[in-house]
Amino acid sequence: MAGIVVVGAGQAGAALVARLRAKGYDGPLTLIGAEPVPPYQRPPLTKGYLTGAMPLDRLLLRSESFYTEHRIDLRLGQRVTGIDAARRTLRLGDTELSYDQLALTTGSIPRQLPESMGGALGSVYVARDLADADAMAPEFVPGRRVLIVGGGYIGLEAAAVAASKGLSVTVIEMAPRILQRVAAPETSDYFRALHQRYGVEILEGTGLERLLGNGQVTGARLTDGREIEVDFVIVGVGIVPAVALAEAAGVALDNGIATDAQGRTSDPAIWAAGDCASFPFRGGRLRLESVQNAIDQAELVADNMLGAGRDYAPVPWFWSDQYDVKLQIAGLNSGYDRVHRREGASGAVSFWYYTGGTFIAVDAMNDPRSFMVGKRLLEMGRNVDPALVSDPATDLRSLLK
Repeated sequence: MAGIVVVGAGQAGAALVARLRAKGYDGPLTLIGAEPVPPYQRPPLTKGYLTGAMPLDRLLLRSESFYTEHRIDLRLGQRVTGIDAARRTLRLGDTELSYDQLALTTGSIPRQLPESMGGALGSVYVARDLADADAMAPEFVPGRRVLIVGGGYIGLEAAAVAASKGLSVTVIEMAPRILQRVAAPETSDYFRALHQRYGVEILEGTGLERLLGNGQVTGARLTDGREIEVDFVIVGVGIVPAVALAEAAGVALDNGIATDAQGRTSDPAIWAAGDCASFPFRGGRLRLESVQNAIDQAELVADNMLGAGRDYAPVPWFWSDQYDVKLQIAGLNSGYDRVHRREGASGAVSFWYYTGGTFIAVDAMNDPRSFMVGKRLLEMGRNVDPALVSDPATDLRSLLK
């Protein structure tokens, strides 16, 4: 029996193998990771880990002993170089490994600046994995100047850490406003004001023409013609799904590795979950980049590998920590045409998204009750009158009755 092999030892891969054992799978089980450390949490890398508040042992999702105790063959620091789908084998360097079923949880790859824009200069970083965080950590010295390219959540989280540690921070965003692709103007306004209170310079509608320096970055020329001096740069301009293995194996792609509603790819012996996978959703296809999706989708795939036959129908949720603000998001706001504001206690605020009169998502800043109620309403498929949501006198819990 060749058993089950999982390629990609991130949040999804770790959740998938744990679920298989929890659901009674007793056959050979292998988890392969390219990094030399056991599966760990990625969100704290640009927050607690970078500040030193969260050491490496607290980043780990499980201790190494868990894998040994559950007879999971954890292969770290190994990279799969090819898949022979016809023979159901994969290559690990000079060795070959057989599988009965294969799960791809290969995650995603950060977009890099091209060399023509100075992307190969020293002290230019992306923020995706542990090695990235370790490499940039020595740069976070009070008084140093950091340029952050990209005003999405990754860039803004890094900006918050840098500003909190006393660095001089500039964020440039090519779009007209920060968070434009993921949030309403109201949420953008909230976080712009938050960062400006901490001294962060935010330049919107401003792109990077190129980085400057001879071997080491020393400055940046922006698209508005100005030049600024910098000591290091963090690039946060998005990620792309890691699909090279699947593509080479002949597996169908569509905004990632295309799966059916149960997580199976075009090859009946190969499954996919997490950042790398897209799935049917509301008449189209959706790929989610979140911890919640990585865990939930991976656990569903594990169940279906064992014959459960369940479809994936998530209510997506996300979060971001910046300074003393915790942003929690429930639902997907794509297609919204109205946003309603709700004031909460002690400076809490939430923005409720509607399309055609239907509630579709909520952004909650330091307002866990709005998040939890909004999430529950979406799970129940229940609409809510925006006038009630906007009225601070409304007891949100009453909307669930």
